[in-house]
Amino acid sequence: MVNAVVNRGPWRGASGRMLVLGGGYSGRRFAAAVAATGMPVLISHRPDGDPMLGEGIRSLPFASALRPGIEPAALEGVTHVLVTVPPGRDGRDPVLESLGASLAGLSLQWLGYLSTSGVYGDRGGAWVEESDTPNPGLARSRARLACEQAWQASGLPLQVFRLPAIYGPGRCPFNGLRAGSSRLIHKPAQVFSRIHVDDITGALLHNLALPAGQRPALLNVADDRPCPSSETLGYAAHLLHCPLPEVETYGRIQDSLSPMARSFWSENRRTSNRRLCIELGYKLLYPSYREGFRASLQEEQALQREAGSSSSGHTGAARG
Repeated sequence: MVNAVVNRGPWRGASGRMLVLGGGYSGRRFAAAVAATGMPVLISHRPDGDPMLGEGIRSLPFASALRPGIEPAALEGVTHVLVTVPPGRDGRDPVLESLGASLAGLSLQWLGYLSTSGVYGDRGGAWVEESDTPNPGLARSRARLACEQAWQASGLPLQVFRLPAIYGPGRCPFNGLRAGSSRLIHKPAQVFSRIHVDDITGALLHNLALPAGQRPALLNVADDRPCPSSETLGYAAHLLHCPLPEVETYGRIQDSLSPMARSFWSENRRTSNRRLCIELGYKLLYPSYREGFRASLQEEQALQREAGSSSSGHTGAARG
């Protein structure tokens, strides 16, 4: 969906070079969109990981344990940076620890940091906005807030983007439903906010199109429809024309869940996108999971057909 994201937005790239630190799910989608504007992109990958390939994209190994983790000469010409790397095991930011001095030596025009709406903590289902004081209850969210604050103290031209649960192609409930491993869990009044991966890219590009003085230092990026996970699972089952698993009440099964799963259910809030969509005028590609799930399923199916055609072609060539 790269073209859909790029073509509908006002940003058409910039002179200089984009550096994406963290070549994971969100980083790769963003890198592909930026490269489609004609702006050269550098994207990091773990030394033992898979580099991203694509026109206008150069992949660099990043060893966060080293100082610096990327040789400064490789960053020549970088003017924009997106950091998607999570806190390290010590709770500190591995990018800032490893590359802070190198980044400070560049003529940066923009540095985006992807954080989490988890820094707001449990709000009992209430809406949270950027003006609300963070109150993280989970250790990973406290680490995120500490990393936000470290970046804010760096003096770099920073924008922090706070994200709820991220979904998109390959990150929807479809595979779990097909495999029969999904669980339909009900917890009264529990809701979750979400954002499609392409709306993360769209929001970032929308902000890059703004004059620097109009870019807010802090921005929530979420869709319009916080809702229970049972609702999203039900809609995914509807799209697949498959049955739902038996409903389970959270109170009965919570002791059987992993600590990570229990932490997922321990907080309840609605993440407001008022600043992004009303004040800054960003129009969501996928206002709710309904549009997002349909588009994700279509993209997954298209990739499966493409892979099948490619496999058939290779088989035919071998026989010939």
